[in-house]
Amino acid sequence: MVTFGKKLKERSIQEWQGYYINYKLMKKKVKQYSRQIEGGNLERRHVLKDFSRMLDNQIEKIALFMLEQQGLLSSRLQRLRESHDALQEQPDISLVSNLKEEYRAVGQDLLKLLFFVEMNAIGIRKILKKFDKRLGYRFTNYYVKTRANHPYSELQQVFRHVGLGAVVGAVSRNLHELQNNQGSYLSIYDQPVLPLQDPVVDSIRAAVDRLTRSTNFLHFMAQHALIMQEELPSPQDEEGEEEDGRYHFMSLLLNLVNTFLYMVNTYIIVPTADDYSMSLGAAATVCGVVIGAMAVAQLFSSVYFSAWSNRSYFKPLIFSSIVLFIGNLLYALAFDLNSIAVLLIGRLFCGLGSARAVNRRYISDCVPLKIRMQASAGFVSASALGMACGPALAGLLQVRFKIYKVTFNQDTLPGWVMAIAWLMYLVWLAISFREPALQPEEIPKTSEASNNSVQDVNLEKGIKQPLLITAEEIEEQAEDECDGSEEAAEDSRAPANSIVAAYRLLTPSVKVQLLIYFMLKYAMEILLSESSVITTYYFGWSTSSVAIFLFCLGLTVLPVNLVVGSYISNMFEDRQILLVSEIMVCVGILLSFHVAVPYTVPQYVCSGLIMFVSAEVLEGVNLSLLSRVMSSRLSRGTYNGGLLSTEAGTIARVIADATITVAGYLGRDMLLNVTLLPSLVICVLSIVATCFTYNSMY
Repeated sequence: MVTFGKKLKERSIQEWQGYYINYKLMKKKVKQYSRQIEGGNLERRHVLKDFSRMLDNQIEKIALFMLEQQGLLSSRLQRLRESHDALQEQPDISLVSNLKEEYRAVGQDLLKLLFFVEMNAIGIRKILKKFDKRLGYRFTNYYVKTRANHPYSELQQVFRHVGLGAVVGAVSRNLHELQNNQGSYLSIYDQPVLPLQDPVVDSIRAAVDRLTRSTNFLHFMAQHALIMQEELPSPQDEEGEEEDGRYHFMSLLLNLVNTFLYMVNTYIIVPTADDYSMSLGAAATVCGVVIGAMAVAQLFSSVYFSAWSNRSYFKPLIFSSIVLFIGNLLYALAFDLNSIAVLLIGRLFCGLGSARAVNRRYISDCVPLKIRMQASAGFVSASALGMACGPALAGLLQVRFKIYKVTFNQDTLPGWVMAIAWLMYLVWLAISFREPALQPEEIPKTSEASNNSVQDVNLEKGIKQPLLITAEEIEEQAEDECDGSEEAAEDSRAPANSIVAAYRLLTPSVKVQLLIYFMLKYAMEILLSESSVITTYYFGWSTSSVAIFLFCLGLTVLPVNLVVGSYISNMFEDRQILLVSEIMVCVGILLSFHVAVPYTVPQYVCSGLIMFVSAEVLEGVNLSLLSRVMSSRLSRGTYNGGLLSTEAGTIARVIADATITVAGYLGRDMLLNVTLLPSLVICVLSIVATCFTYNSMY
């Protein structure tokens, strides 16, 4: 892996070389402090004072150069403004074209300055983390707290860049006016929803978004998908994405529809699975096995689909659609064949058709960076919508009739409807999908330079995050655990080639995040899968009532993420939201237990809502943190971060569904408490693990 110091040297603008942070010098200084303190030759107070002064000088150098460059850009914009005003009095098409090119030239120089600021911001953040790790201090918190709002601190210039925002606005506004000067009297401020279609402005906007990335709804939703970006992009990277022709809107839409249909397929049987099991002579609690069979098969399908997507996207999607069509057909025919085995085989086939790994991979590999966040948010939204529509659709299929000897009723219709849906999708896929060109595989570097870069093996994971995001305390442990030996040879940057190799790349903090993910998926699966059996036993609910309940739960996903992503995450640290959400899941589980008093509908609905909503909040925050702390080697290849999280969640679902079936042998009166007990234990363990992880970092 290329170290940040080497990357800074390679990507820095040659004529500005002396104005970048001297990362190499400061890293040597940190190593020197470490040796001197270990030998007892230096006091802590002296170290803090000396390093603070050194970092202040570096930031001052950066900030003053920024102001100088902003002044030069402002002067050029002022001259162009005069030319622009003159053109309004005497319009000339050729002069308008020349003026637009001059504004674009300013935009290109502005883009260079934005990348200059971004690289320096990353350097400051990295050297602060390295200092904390090597010397065992919490210097970062002290430094940021004392400089962030001080009137004389240059740190604000680097990380708030108000002046740069004004220059960005001037370039964008004037280009908009010149592009829309055909008799229009509306300004850019009158049309805020109409984006300017100019490549320079698009690149500037993308650079500013990376530089000022704050947590909002779209960003929060996108991180649910765990589609990670492994590198800090350069302007050339962004242009290359547009030119390579891999992105195709209809192909992206087909991937999102695949995600939606698969989630509908997963949850459409939940309201009727117990009734279907009993009609075939099995116990109602066998519904756990029926629902879980799909998850069991998904454990294997996720791996081979992830590997297949290294070579193709079209063929896996075709295979997925055919297998899902066959699976749903078998599920529907099991009633007339009176075979629980056929029913289970049908669900296994449905699980073998899970192409979510392909959907994720297409977004990660083929969607341009500037719309990747929207595509990732679309992936999550499609999943949430499918989760809500599945039970709702089951509630509408309350009819019974026969055609020849084939029965159509509330149990079989979900299979028939989904079989037809997958057949229609297969035809659409064959007509409209465009296979993207495969990218050549990277040849691993084995040169001497790679042997000198061990200290930054995991630092590349968080380079898109701004300094003041406090969740970076969580990144600290993951980034620096491989930083102990500066002289040791660094591992290859090649992706993990097995599940075992991927597991070895997981740091303790990542393992805690995966444990939390396991817990929340287990709790949600228990709630959803046994809902039909529990509500029928305690309240006598019909299939339609169960479907409405599950539909209402599914509808909470997007509003909850909107509130958390747009408001709560801007008021509290991610780690605080994480811990509170875990506690609320625990509260929801405790309230769900049936103790001495009669079990009531309000108790079940309210406790279920608390548990489900808290788990949704927890999932978003947890995957957001997981995408930051996971090794960059897990951002690509077959055994990637998305696969690991999918496997963790799928294993949780399999165990939860098996628990329901096993607990059913104790009787339906014991089912609720017996299945909730493991949920409570796992939830408490995850809370303890979370607290222990954070305490070890303070």
